[in-house]
Amino acid sequence: MRIYGLKNCDTCRKAMKALPEAELIDVRADGVPGEVLAEAQARFGDKLVNTRSTTWRGLSEEARATPPLELLAAHPALMKRPLIVDGDEMYLGWDKATQGALGVSA
Repeated sequence: MRIYGLKNCDTCRKAMKALPEAELIDVRADGVPGEVLAEAQARFGDKLVNTRSTTWRGLSEEARATPPLELLAAHPALMKRPLIVDGDEMYLGWDKATQGALGVSA
């Protein structure tokens, strides 16, 4: 199981604590493989880009109009976190639905 996120992100830390066997991939330091991003984009669509982040608020309107995969390649911290990849399954965020699907109690 891999968790794509940021090591400083509180939500990612909660996910790592609940899933100690998972490997954290820091999206700033290590990036997200293109095929993983493409699959996540296909599954989650616009939800993959965190439009509530400070990075998003700092972007120009022109930059915001960039296709999502290009935008995430240029600004990995814009990705909604965590993105959890477990075999063929993918989960976005650390909400009750994700925790339930992974068998984790809140």
